[in-house]
Amino acid sequence: MNFSLLATKLRNKITKFSGILSVNLDKTAGRFIKEALYGILASQSVMLTEIGRQLESKVSLKKIEERFSRQLIKPQLWKNIHQQVLSLAKDKIHADTLLILDLGDIHKKYAEKMEYMAKVRDGSEQGEIVDGYWTNQVIATELDSNELIPLYSALYSQESPDFISENQQINQAINCVSKQTGNQGTWVIDRGGDRDKIYEPLLRNERQFIIRLVGSRHLIYRGSPIKALWLAYTCPCPYEETIVKLKDGKEMIFHINYGFIPVKLPWSDTPLNLVVVKGYGNKPMMLLTSLSVKKSKRSIKRIIRSYIKRWSIEETIRFIKQTYDLENIRVLKYIRLQNMMALLLAVFYFIAVVLDQTNKLTILTGHILRSAKRVFGIPDFKYYALGDGISNIFKRNPGKLFDYCRNKADPQLKFILY
Repeated sequence: MNFSLLATKLRNKITKFSGILSVNLDKTAGRFIKEALYGILASQSVMLTEIGRQLESKVSLKKIEERFSRQLIKPQLWKNIHQQVLSLAKDKIHADTLLILDLGDIHKKYAEKMEYMAKVRDGSEQGEIVDGYWTNQVIATELDSNELIPLYSALYSQESPDFISENQQINQAINCVSKQTGNQGTWVIDRGGDRDKIYEPLLRNERQFIIRLVGSRHLIYRGSPIKALWLAYTCPCPYEETIVKLKDGKEMIFHINYGFIPVKLPWSDTPLNLVVVKGYGNKPMMLLTSLSVKKSKRSIKRIIRSYIKRWSIEETIRFIKQTYDLENIRVLKYIRLQNMMALLLAVFYFIAVVLDQTNKLTILTGHILRSAKRVFGIPDFKYYALGDGISNIFKRNPGKLFDYCRNKADPQLKFILY
């Protein structure tokens, strides 16, 4: 295989994709997006110096970094990139599509001067409170597919003067995606979504959801308010199943029983269903959903599988952080940090969606696959390998990016790797 030719065609594809992302931005911002996407993919780093090193430019690295810093502080970058990504993705989102929202963190262990750095709960260190930033990401997928569609990626801090609340950050993500996709899809959220201020706009806007309950709230069952955990303990669970959860590359096997009961929230007349899973932990797992549920194993199991699908998404978020060394980000200004998250969204969209199956198989063949880091036991390990494979191709076959003039009459470019 001619990997030099493959590298050239991939650079052309990046140029075309960045042309779409740069609509409504000035020429200098468009150039920056193109170079940043290429630099992140080639270097597997979000450090501006590492990105700049990939450009094969005669300009000094110091000047390139200064130019990147000027562009990265532009406030319109984050919004524009998200609008264009969502515009490309909206036709791929259907009624049954799962919209998985994940709250995460970036741990900045040694940083002292980064703007609005806050206290966060580090998910990778037994819940320690550390310095860093919160992240909020939305990834779409189908229940019976391993393909992913990144839709939203934000960074925020409670120390920022424009911060309102975590509820506002969650609702902002939901609104941003839902407005572009016409309310299509089902929102899947962990226990952080078990809040009236999240349920209320979801129900008001007739958006479907599956949210895991903490267990402390009261639900209306047969006309009476009863604590959700008590309902879960008494819920009939006639169906049995064995499920496997992958954590840190290790398989954890659970033998579960499950069932459901119809419920409502105390302040709403909208009929909901409480799906209960026993055997997963010391307490029953409780999933509150607006989806209709029938008295059948298949119907209830679909709700459970839809929630469990988010476990693989957690591994995908870990892929983004590890492969592109996100926690080593060095920019100091808050707006630059936020814009870098938008660029990472574009990078992952390029890998997951812009590259079609033929492209991915081409990258994963031969030496590229053998040299890529494999993560066995993780359903979407191919994204690790793709990230490594693309970087490997560019490092072995360096070259300059193309200039590309986008045809304004063709807003939906076809990405074809000839």
